[in-house]
Amino acid sequence: MIDRRRHLQHLAALAAATSLPALATDDKDKDATYDQDSILKAATDFFGQTTEGLAKVIEKAFKEQGRPNAYIKGEEAGAAITVGLRYGEGELMMKGGGGSKVFWAGPSIGFDLGANASKVFTLVYHLPKAADIYQRFPGVDGSLYYIGGAGINYQRLKGITLAPIRLGVGLRAGASVGYIHYRREKTINPF
Repeated sequence: MIDRRRHLQHLAALAAATSLPALATDDKDKDATYDQDSILKAATDFFGQTTEGLAKVIEKAFKEQGRPNAYIKGEEAGAAITVGLRYGEGELMMKGGGGSKVFWAGPSIGFDLGANASKVFTLVYHLPKAADIYQRFPGVDGSLYYIGGAGINYQRLKGITLAPIRLGVGLRAGASVGYIHYRREKTINPF
């Protein structure tokens, strides 16, 4: 019985010792990422209003993806008649400091019709450095704008996840697949 108790104590001590580095990593990750309250405040300041819908979308993103280490705030416009185009520009803000101007454009194809203009607040996950944003991110988008609307979708590439939250106006409905190409300079070429 004593041997069994010692063995269990040894296992408990070993488990505690192996979990300590994980706790230190979690603290470090918290310092390098945004918490939900600061993201909600930044989004509210950017959009100019707090809505229950915005709070729920941010809560959903945190529940599904965790804490972002950067965000992009910007504006975009898009239109589609089966084939669509989207153009935007904004500012990337990194938690550790720094940031850069970002332009994006991309094509899409699907059951999509209409046009919209949106303010976009994109949560960025696992971005090692600001320069890594400049690439093509594939994604699926479903939207329904009737005068005003809010939505979120995910774009993933090489371990980096982007979660654009759009609040906009227009008349647009549909679902499509495509990509968004994030760039350093503005261009009319969506490819």
